[in-house]
Amino acid sequence: MIETEPKLPVLDAATVPAVSAGTMAEIDRLAVEEFGIEIGQMMEQAGSHLAELVRCELGGDLRGKRLIVLVGPGNNGGGGLAAARHLANRGASVRVVLARPVNRLSAPARHQLATLLAMAVECCVAVYDVSHTELEAELDGAAAAVDALLGYRGTGEPRGEVAELIGQLAASPAPAISLDLPTGIDPDSGEAAGVAICAAATLTLALPKTGLLTASGRVHAGRIYLADLGLPAALYRRLGIEPGTPFAGGPIVRIDGAA
Repeated sequence: MIETEPKLPVLDAATVPAVSAGTMAEIDRLAVEEFGIEIGQMMEQAGSHLAELVRCELGGDLRGKRLIVLVGPGNNGGGGLAAARHLANRGASVRVVLARPVNRLSAPARHQLATLLAMAVECCVAVYDVSHTELEAELDGAAAAVDALLGYRGTGEPRGEVAELIGQLAASPAPAISLDLPTGIDPDSGEAAGVAICAAATLTLALPKTGLLTASGRVHAGRIYLADLGLPAALYRRLGIEPGTPFAGGPIVRIDGAA
């Protein structure tokens, strides 16, 4: 179980603009194409902040704690892989479980995976390398599980290995900490089309997604935190968004009134 809540800066949800999945996709496009911020840079920021939140949520010391990182094929999964490296560096015993084979990962995510393999972090592919029974036992003994299966681009009901991993995590006592969104909820409405993660905490990125702030989104997200990806205010203003300075007190803030 989660041992303590992190002592991080707190912002009222009403003071932070929330965005739709479509708007977030445009933010990402502008970041890469016009502001020269690469996906790999954002992935690294996401993973570093996620690892720090996991450390805080688990009492401040990860040494000797077993963590399972569930990784999807997209850039959200790449953020989970980056987090796995930082978690291992903080003393945790980490096992990475890929939902899909390695060739389904994005190029930046494969780069993150290569580093983990060089570090001898345990990495396996669900179904192919680890049985349902073995993963069930792993989750039962874990201090927490990181949900980096699907990000804001995921739509519709999760299927296949992703749905199977959601079901296994839901049936385990391991608390989930989700990256960007709990896997399975719609980024705009917060509703679940099928199986979905009910997280103890969610670290959303750059700006909150509108679905997190709905009644259903709050139920699935648990405590909601926002992480800085280093995106400039000028980028947001190109889209008519006034971001304010949510990270004036630090790179991770809790969104109060959101859960």
